Amino acid sequence: MSDEMENLPAQPGIADFDAIIVGAGFAGMYMLHRLRELGLSVRVYETGEGVGGTWYWNRYPGARCDVESLEYQYGFSDEIQRDWTWRERYATQPEILRYQNYVADRLDLRRDIQFETRVSAAIYDERAGLWTVETDRGERTNTRFCIMATGCLSAARVPDFIGLDDFEGQWYHTGDWPHEGVDFTQKRVGVIGTGSSGIQSIPLVAEQAAHLTAFQRTANFTLPAGNRPLTSDEVARSRETLLDDRKRARTTPGGIIAFEYNETLVDDMTPEERDRELDSRWHKGGFAFLGAYADLMATHEANHHAAEYARTEMRKVIENPEIADILMPDDHPVGVKRLCLDTGYLETFNASHVDVVDVRASPIERITPRGIVSGGKEYEVDCIVFATGFDAMTGALTSIDIAGRGGVKLKEKWAAGPRTYLGLGSAGFPNLFFITGPGSPSVLSNMIVSIEQHVDWIGECIGRLTSGNVRSIEATAEAEDLWVAHVNELADMTLFPQANSWYMGANIPGKPHVFMPYPGGVGVYGEKLAEVAAADYAGFALNA
Repeated sequence: MSDEMENLPAQPGIADFDAIIVGAGFAGMYMLHRLRELGLSVRVYETGEGVGGTWYWNRYPGARCDVESLEYQYGFSDEIQRDWTWRERYATQPEILRYQNYVADRLDLRRDIQFETRVSAAIYDERAGLWTVETDRGERTNTRFCIMATGCLSAARVPDFIGLDDFEGQWYHTGDWPHEGVDFTQKRVGVIGTGSSGIQSIPLVAEQAAHLTAFQRTANFTLPAGNRPLTSDEVARSRETLLDDRKRARTTPGGIIAFEYNETLVDDMTPEERDRELDSRWHKGGFAFLGAYADLMATHEANHHAAEYARTEMRKVIENPEIADILMPDDHPVGVKRLCLDTGYLETFNASHVDVVDVRASPIERITPRGIVSGGKEYEVDCIVFATGFDAMTGALTSIDIAGRGGVKLKEKWAAGPRTYLGLGSAGFPNLFFITGPGSPSVLSNMIVSIEQHVDWIGECIGRLTSGNVRSIEATAEAEDLWVAHVNELADMTLFPQANSWYMGANIPGKPHVFMPYPGGVGVYGEKLAEVAAADYAGFALNA
């Protein structure tokens, strides 16, 4: 926080806007719409030149949603959904961005969004009961409600490799891709990272590159997406049922109705039934695989069956046994790291101009002017693609100088791991809301469903405060402690904590290893939200 911000005089309690929203992706756009319906004055600040959030920045080759497009769309408006037609089972980044712009046009959202503006600080003035929001343009705006729609995967992480500044070629990050695209024709390319963005981009980059070397730290489970064009019958059915489908999705564990969750334990199935369940789900494609057994994410026995099946299927498409050994995930249960869906990823390594380096066995030591040194060997490349992911769930929040009561900084409060109540608010930060924040299902779910679940709750809450002359709402320390303990208890009942995943913050050096999302499921979580609201926001302090 700047000295000027620290010395700001007490404000008279008059806000420039009723609410400020940070971010204009799916969450910020819907939040703006809901608050407008309440008759509130709203300003949205967005770093990019347009709407889209994650889908504005992630324009790398092959970028595609891993939730089926008929479910990865807003479910609050019958009119909006009927006038849009999805083309593929899994939508590409360009199609999703076109959809977001279509919604922005239909709802006339841009008039309340200030683009190319990054929020640098948000400071709570206790006497005035207002947040003062500061931007990189030097603006200061007072607001009663501050809503963080910053996204769970929006703070791109570029590793601090020695020598990167000396590299004479071009380098890119999948989370901040040049809008004009990149031509890799006849280039030697090094791709660092084989998580979702690496797995999606490598096949397409390899189609252009003279040679591609993938630098892999962790082999990941990847399943065939089974992408295909949607039929007219599928689109027509979705138009008739979407609103009802969305209600049902909110009762499911993952906010997805495209597949059923098997409620049978692995020990209650015959070996033939186990294999048949896995086989049908594998060939259907998508996340259905993780719903094969009721205890797949809870016991090593159930998970082992699924993991062995996945490895067997993955090996079938890799011709070189030595490369297959490198690409086989064997250090974590299936599903505890984000399951990847791919189109032709493993087959790409059958090409003679594509190879893979195991950087766990041969760590990357430095970047040179001409390439990458791994295990003492220099790999000469013309371009480097960092598919190294994000400072997930907390990075976009802690990069903003947020200070609550008594000047306590959110970053300092969360130094040992994020602390929230329901993923919606944090004690000591009145009228500050997080959309899909840590402690909510967020990244373990269909994000659109979780976003709508949160935005609807926040909208109803703000409506209650404004109509009831309540000055502020704030999570209590006791409720927050109980919720954090509950999230940890549930996580410990699963296999999730047994992998060094970005769910745990393990991809960021020095970040505490804490399981951040709520693993109890969208349906159970929604019941808790309803219970809290019905009890006049139990666990929150309402101050007149």
